[in-house]
Amino acid sequence: MSKQKGFTLWMTGLSGAGKTTLTTRLVRELRNQGLAIEVLDGDEVRTNLSKGLGFSKEDRDTNIRRIGYVSRLLSRNGVGVITAAISPYRAIRDEVRRSIEVDGAVFIEVYVKCPIPVLAERDVKGLYKKALAGEIKEFTGVSDPYEEPLEPEVVVATNQETVEESAHKIIRALARRGLLRGVENTGQASMPYQRVVDLESPTAEW
Repeated sequence: MSKQKGFTLWMTGLSGAGKTTLTTRLVRELRNQGLAIEVLDGDEVRTNLSKGLGFSKEDRDTNIRRIGYVSRLLSRNGVGVITAAISPYRAIRDEVRRSIEVDGAVFIEVYVKCPIPVLAERDVKGLYKKALAGEIKEFTGVSDPYEEPLEPEVVVATNQETVEESAHKIIRALARRGLLRGVENTGQASMPYQRVVDLESPTAEW
């Protein structure tokens, strides 16, 4: 059996865009292939690794650097890492990319994209509406900046695609880089995929 090459799938996007949902889908597929996969979820990291940090730019940068550091350690030891955190600032994302790639692991930035009006509709807690009304400060994408990736390896539009379609895009990106066991660099995933598309409601699975 060939040794697994470490990689980091770095999910970035606004709150509610679908990062965690997509991560759950990918973990199942990749572990079914026998890959060692670890997940660094933004909310869980803040509860454990970054407890006490706020939402100033400095604290946000510290949080992302910590996620990046753990991703680096895991990836360079042959683990596939999936991160699901907003990570709003481009410079820190690029810094994390360099730190992982310099160790010989693969960094794949995935922009989980969704427009704010759709996110506000999805938001059962009403946080977007409160932020848009000025009731919440330092809310990413509204009262605090989100810097979109300039050249992400993968872009998924969760207001237009099903979870299945978005996951398949990412699987193809992994396959093209030879990161799936038993898959040549053809971009074809080895597992069967069923496209679940509701033409009347293409985002029903989110």
